[in-house]
Amino acid sequence: MFNSSTTLKKHGSQLNHSLIEGINVLQGLASFERPVGCRELARFLELDTTRVNRLLRTLDYIGLVQKNSDRKYVTGPAMLVLAAQGLCASGVTTKAIKPLEELRKYGLVVAMGVLWHDKVTYLYHSLPDMGEESPLGRLGYFPATECGTGISLLSELEDEEVRALYQERDIPGFPEGIESLMSALNQYREQGYVKMQTHYKTHLPHHSVTIAVNVKGNMHSSIALSGWIPEEATEELVTLLKNKAKEIE
Repeated sequence: MFNSSTTLKKHGSQLNHSLIEGINVLQGLASFERPVGCRELARFLELDTTRVNRLLRTLDYIGLVQKNSDRKYVTGPAMLVLAAQGLCASGVTTKAIKPLEELRKYGLVVAMGVLWHDKVTYLYHSLPDMGEESPLGRLGYFPATECGTGISLLSELEDEEVRALYQERDIPGFPEGIESLMSALNQYREQGYVKMQTHYKTHLPHHSVTIAVNVKGNMHSSIALSGWIPEEATEELVTLLKNKAKEIE
């Protein structure tokens, strides 16, 4: 989960660690698509069970989580309120939807993701010919190093932040380790966009290409197109994505 060493270095020691742990517990719970017991969540977060239990009871008290009849936890109504308020305040619903919808005519996957530590959460994820299913909030979170939006957002971090994030950990998509990841990030920084092969087990052909660019400003995110993309179409799609990113900004 969250590596606080980099934050301490950047912001000093006057941080509320109970608040940090509480948010980690809330985010950890939200990453499950089913009710979760305290002990299982504690193992997942690698935290003390007693500590996680106390934090869950506090979050339950303020409505951010709730306990079901099996004494397991799910996100609560206050979490939905915060999510709706966050989407409204960020401008996603007023600025991003129209440009993203216009990208669907190209017959590719259209995505908009935000980075949370080493994971990407998709605010918008549309498949070709998806039908009536809504592309908003359709997917949970995904390893940042295995998707174009994640790599694009990681490329904006300082080198020391990236190294701290993956310190002494396996890096999905980069079995050779941190230096391999840093080399890729440097390449994408220089060219101003990400183009990489991605592997979606259920959504796209085995060797699909993702092109991603970042959206600046308050809506700090990345937008991407994925699918069968011939080499000669790269420049056109990069320009298209950059123009849409400016519209959203």
